[in-house]
Amino acid sequence: MREFTALDFFAGSGLVRLGLEPEFQTVWANDNCAKKRTVYAANNPPEEFHLESIQNVRGAHLPVADLAWASFPCQDLSLAGDLSGLKIGTRSGLFWEWARVIEELDSSGKRPPILVAENVVGFVVANRGKHFTQAYQALRDLGYRVGAVVIDAQAFLPQSRPRAFMIAVSKEIPVEGLYQKTPSGLFHPTSLVRASLVVNDPEWLWWSLPAPSGNTPSFADLCERDAPCDPSSTTREICAMLSPLHRRKLRTVTEAGGFFAGTAYKRTRPDEKGEKVQRLEIRFDGVAGCLRTPNGGSSRQTVILVNQGKIHSRLMTVRECARLMGAPDTYKLPGSYNDGYRAMGDAVAVPVTRWLTRHILAPLAARSRSVRAQGASKFVA
Repeated sequence: MREFTALDFFAGSGLVRLGLEPEFQTVWANDNCAKKRTVYAANNPPEEFHLESIQNVRGAHLPVADLAWASFPCQDLSLAGDLSGLKIGTRSGLFWEWARVIEELDSSGKRPPILVAENVVGFVVANRGKHFTQAYQALRDLGYRVGAVVIDAQAFLPQSRPRAFMIAVSKEIPVEGLYQKTPSGLFHPTSLVRASLVVNDPEWLWWSLPAPSGNTPSFADLCERDAPCDPSSTTREICAMLSPLHRRKLRTVTEAGGFFAGTAYKRTRPDEKGEKVQRLEIRFDGVAGCLRTPNGGSSRQTVILVNQGKIHSRLMTVRECARLMGAPDTYKLPGSYNDGYRAMGDAVAVPVTRWLTRHILAPLAARSRSVRAQGASKFVA
């Protein structure tokens, strides 16, 4: 059995669980999406997954754990959404249901000493930091010390995917050596510094993380070269959507020879007359755009392959999506194309969670266990 235990709220397809291992064993997971549960159960013990709305979850019914993780819905915090924020009744407002469960755990004597609330970077910047401050204060009111980091999966994987992680710890747990007095650039961007100023709490924690080392693979290293491509007529139609700038990008790699794997999204842009048209925006820098959920064609990423001057196109495969999230090829992805794409697009990149686990969460859990053991020995004495 692993040393520490975790509760996984809004668990989705189970990638947070994968990132917490081997230090943490997830003993309870919850989500309200049956299709994501299918993916989770295909890779983990299905009895640990509870398919229901968090509104029906009661803290008194949950097991004791060292950590409670919540990747709560991002729709109302994403810069691509309406930025309704954490209002009660919105999807992102389910944060308050999670806070309620944590309070119920405290009342039941099962308070997790460590909390993580994960979301898109819009969580930090939306409404000039107001929503972030509300969430921060809610965790402070529950008796935790709180700080945050922003980590882009691009530090580990060829995907541009910045995410915010609010990390809270019980006040009795020592944090020396795990935080720093001032922010640093890599994990404390300007947006987070501004949010901390809005929070204006002298006990704010600038969690400290080392910079990852080693080479990050490119998308060309991860792509499935033998996946079926579109008919040539479809590829011509897709390429016709390129603006002059992106057409030049494609021409450059076509004339260079060799193999190139690019990714592209369809976006609505104004043309020379100011009229809105759909454009395909392509990149050949080895990094894929941020995976999204497949709610409409524009949210699905196109792959452009150029091999010895020949151009091919297709949608990104589900396995490529999984690789971009750090899931191993042994990770099972049952269901339709959209099911698999959504399961990955809504998830947290595995190496990001592992980095947090190794350098902050597991050390905090070890210190928490030590504090509790010392308290128990004093009580016995």
